[in-house]
Amino acid sequence: MILGVSGPYGAGKGEAIAFLRERSFYALSLSDVIRDELRLRGEAETRERMIETGNAMRAAGGPAALAERLLSQLLPDRNYVIDSIRHPAEVEALRRAGSGFRLLWVDADEATRVERLRRRGRGGDPVTLDALRRLEGRELASDDPAGQQLLAVRELADFHVRNDADLAALHGVLQGVLARCLHFERPGWDEYFMRIARMVASRSNCVKRKVGAVIVRDRRIISTGYNGTPRGTRNCNEGGCPRCNSFAQGGTRLDECLCSHGEENALTQAAYHGVSVRGAGLYSTFCPCLTCTKMIINAGIEEVVFDADYPLGKVSLALLHEAGVVVRQIALSS
Repeated sequence: MILGVSGPYGAGKGEAIAFLRERSFYALSLSDVIRDELRLRGEAETRERMIETGNAMRAAGGPAALAERLLSQLLPDRNYVIDSIRHPAEVEALRRAGSGFRLLWVDADEATRVERLRRRGRGGDPVTLDALRRLEGRELASDDPAGQQLLAVRELADFHVRNDADLAALHGVLQGVLARCLHFERPGWDEYFMRIARMVASRSNCVKRKVGAVIVRDRRIISTGYNGTPRGTRNCNEGGCPRCNSFAQGGTRLDECLCSHGEENALTQAAYHGVSVRGAGLYSTFCPCLTCTKMIINAGIEEVVFDADYPLGKVSLALLHEAGVVVRQIALSS
């Protein structure tokens, strides 16, 4: 879940972020991207310089430049709250980062905001209504495509949070927002296991093709395997396989290949550790070759799910069908 927070001065954005941080959200700010830029330049941080630098960064890198820099810090296993969103392009960039993004617009009436800013006593904060309006004037809208456009951001908000009362009222509203954000997409079992097979493939030491396989029973992984030279021998990428290292033409010099296939290694790893694969399913990033197919059938695998076609896979698929093994192909988008 990624929640963005935006709104005018003194509306209570900081209190909303504090509430979410106490509930295991990691807090990030687009303003921190500007602060990092100022540090690199050796310039002091002031409100005016922050605005000018942010506008300059958007002008140079596009209106979503700040958000795009921040996206590299996001990890898929964490909830985030992101502050200082001031341009609609930043909202769109964050939406593209994942289906869990929601934007909160926190607002309060002007008199309440001025009083809060006065009590806060932070240097540079407006402490009169006129001063507040003058400061916000340049941030609410701009003819400059790289300038701040808070009014346009407000129109893109998924939730409008009023904060005219006390903290308890604000917390109650935010708790309701969280309850409405609980429904999010997650991968189905096929995508889940196939993506794990892809990660397994990344361990391969074969220089020609990386293949990963996962054996699953009752939605539980019981064995994995990736292609490469046998245990205790020189890795393929270290010169261990003469066929692969000479980049032989597909389908030729197979008698010289010393690499075991991913499906083969998944099956032999199960045998090595005394784990039965009878009745299990096998996920592979490629359609099995004929040799692996014969092993799959004789080991009692009941289903094979693969992603990409194998150049010599037609005979394998025909044999799997003849043996009564369920075969499905799913193609992951990325």
